[in-house]
Amino acid sequence: MMDLDPTLVTWLFVAAGFLLMLLETVIPGGVAFFLGVGGLTVAGLRAVGLLVDPLTAIVVWAFLSAGLTIALRPIALRYFGGTISIGLTDEDAEAMGQTVTVVEPVSADDAGRIRFRGATWDARTVEGRLPDGAEAKILYRDNLTWIVEPVDHSDLDAEFADDIGVPPSREESASSNRTSSERSEGGGLNYDPSASPPNRERS
Repeated sequence: MMDLDPTLVTWLFVAAGFLLMLLETVIPGGVAFFLGVGGLTVAGLRAVGLLVDPLTAIVVWAFLSAGLTIALRPIALRYFGGTISIGLTDEDAEAMGQTVTVVEPVSADDAGRIRFRGATWDARTVEGRLPDGAEAKILYRDNLTWIVEPVDHSDLDAEFADDIGVPPSREESASSNRTSSERSEGGGLNYDPSASPPNRERS
């Protein structure tokens, strides 16, 4: 390895350190900043007579920068990380609230298919199960799968309606009331309160 001017190597570490720290403003994330801090630290150690060998200085810079990044980057991001915003595409924004038709049964665990804009798409529900032919409303998209909910909760399969707390329809309530009434009438041992008891013969 050719001999390099020790002062020049020190100034190279200084320049690289400042450039990396400035790069952090363009590519945020904390990595470039701590690489720059490592470079400036190595330059300071060389200025006081340590790490004279350039190869040793480079190795120390690499390990020092990695250690600073691992140890201090999470703390820095916690306090100086800024806010993260998630934007919806125009297609997603326009799709939200649209009514679609289920062409294959859709549930929260197993993806089915819906017809939307003339094509079929994978879809899942937040909870419950929608049978083929039911109408659903689009909530949002998870990668290539649309997340939907029923437009009318009566479209939910009966086996799932109780699990998600959907009240029974009027027809179901009326049927249940009729069944209860018939059972109560049949459970009275055919007793007719209007019928008078037979007269006992006097002895």
